Amino acid sequence: MKAGKCRNLAIFLNQMIRNDIVLQRRFLHEGPDTVEELLERHIVKKGKSYDDEEDEILTRRRLTSTRREALSLYRDILRATRFFMWPDSRGVLWRDVLRENARKEFEEARFEKDPEIITRLLIGGRDAVQSALDKLVEKQKELVEKERRDRDRR
Repeated sequence: MKAGKCRNLAIFLNQMIRNDIVLQRRFLHEGPDTVEELLERHIVKKGKSYDDEEDEILTRRRLTSTRREALSLYRDILRATRFFMWPDSRGVLWRDVLRENARKEFEEARFEKDPEIITRLLIGGRDAVQSALDKLVEKQKELVEKERRDRDRR
């Protein structure tokens, strides 16, 4: 089944290369489009003075939003690791190594309270996931292109 998925991905990428279709960058989440939007959403702003109850409600909303973003990022990492099915030098699947490291990093940042640090961690995590997927797609394209050239030589 997994080999079939990889084969389907290879066929899809091969068709894209043949048809000269340009890949558009697609994120795994439907979060903010820009860093500024993410920062606006999470950074505490000094504005009007609220009474304690309203201030507490705003703080809870902000924390809920941050928590939602963190959980979304974690789920995206788990989804993205499905594509890393080859073993490392110790014989452990990269998928498992990546998941273990993600879990460890999330646990280390679990009790972070500073909104700026949390935002930086979220942005860094999103960038890392997207970068890893972009590199994976690029390598897959290279393999498909090499396979096509080898087939054409025969």
